[in-house]
Amino acid sequence: MVNDRQTLDLTPFAQATGAAAVEWRVSDAPVGYPESVAAMESRAAAIAAGEAPELVWLLEHPPLYTSGTSGKAGDLLDARFPLYETGRGGQVTYHGPGQRVAYVMLDLKARRPDVRAYVAGLEEMIIRTLAAFNVRGERREDRVGVWVARPDKGPGHEDKIAAIGVRLRRWVSFHGIAINVEPDLSHFESIVPCGVVDPRYGVTSLVDLGLPVGMTDVDIALRQAFAEVFGEADARMAETTA
Repeated sequence: MVNDRQTLDLTPFAQATGAAAVEWRVSDAPVGYPESVAAMESRAAAIAAGEAPELVWLLEHPPLYTSGTSGKAGDLLDARFPLYETGRGGQVTYHGPGQRVAYVMLDLKARRPDVRAYVAGLEEMIIRTLAAFNVRGERREDRVGVWVARPDKGPGHEDKIAAIGVRLRRWVSFHGIAINVEPDLSHFESIVPCGVVDPRYGVTSLVDLGLPVGMTDVDIALRQAFAEVFGEADARMAETTA
């Protein structure tokens, strides 16, 4: 069943008149998880205080697992990579090379203080990004993230292609989304991804779907989708080596 979040008003979360342009940052080397969380928390505090512009940070992590506020000990089947407890929503997931992580730090108090609509907006951003590659991503009422129907694998089979996990502090968002571009899908076998145990539901990526898509292609599509959903205007891109 399609999630009823799909029926929410997705009117763009327009910035306040005169607000600084959203900064876009791309890290060209893998970023450690503790370092990324510390950087997000610092930036979110600065945004809330009016001392820094909003930020979308695109990066990859080295192979690791994270457990959100709903995570369960039994969801880690094999401690193949480090596991980090984190304050984002959701359960256990994997991050690693070939996965585009987008950490989105927006001032929702100034834009639109509606957490449910914000999560729906992130879902819509992912769906529109996938559509740029002719992939139909869908929401599901009983499962978090964005899913792709895989009738080639059997009746009712669906694979997860993107995860969402957010946290807000003083109405500033951080954490965000992860889209599987070309990660090693075997790394998901050591966890129960997001608590989903039904064998009809697996994990996929753009390359697994037969699409020769690179990270830069995804970044361009993400940027366009963000502009459509969140009303970005004249954002600036900064290259970093974090």
